[in-house]
Amino acid sequence: MYLDINNISKSFQKKDEQPLQALKNINLEINEGEFISLLGPSGCGKSTLLSMIAGLSNPSSGSVSLENKEVTEPGPDKSMVFQKPALFPWMSVKENVTFPLRKQLSKKKQEQAAADYLKMVHLSQFAENYPHELSGGMQQRVAIARALAMDSGLLLMDEPFGALDEQTRQVLQDEVEKIWLDTKKTIVFVTHSIREAIKLSDRVIIMSARPGTIISDFKVNVERPRKQQDMAALEEDVMAILKTEIENVMEEELQYAGSR
Repeated sequence: MYLDINNISKSFQKKDEQPLQALKNINLEINEGEFISLLGPSGCGKSTLLSMIAGLSNPSSGSVSLENKEVTEPGPDKSMVFQKPALFPWMSVKENVTFPLRKQLSKKKQEQAAADYLKMVHLSQFAENYPHELSGGMQQRVAIARALAMDSGLLLMDEPFGALDEQTRQVLQDEVEKIWLDTKKTIVFVTHSIREAIKLSDRVIIMSARPGTIISDFKVNVERPRKQQDMAALEEDVMAILKTEIENVMEEELQYAGSR
């Protein structure tokens, strides 16, 4: 198994408060080359799970293994794209893309990698520009190019299009799908959008309200590229699964507001 998440639980301890359990008994197997989306209500632990896959945090119990090796820290075998691009403002687009390669590749190979991946995200003509000169969508493309340049087998994406307008979001969805089809990287993608999850994924992992557990492993058996009319029924099926969990979150928030 390429990526094995074995009985993961995660709790956070705040001073003078009861521990907050974010995730409970998460078990998930992901094959090499799969596109997997994590979907669930706000606060269900999607991003927490992704951070443990990345090695940015450790589980309270259980383990994450990548190619039979336990994940305990970040490494070159996995790369991550965050909701905000997190680019270095004093570096050009090209320099941002080559930054993680500086200790691995010669200058010539860095330049070639930057050219290849900026071409892949259609930003070749902006290589010498700086982040403040780009739109939000273009900045996110740079972040994707930087992650791809690391050439790791596992690409982790934490709501990468969440802050973008709908038109830009759809364009980047198409680009990420094309990149996945071209590279066959394994992608784990966090999203709040049912439509986005179904459009992009082989499987949609649906999570419960906190503490997050897996309540459905939803296979998307629709030929690519996927058209809206082909996805509508699947969106309704996923929403039916999620509805109770969303209602639980809303009820919890109302109770919390009433207790203050």
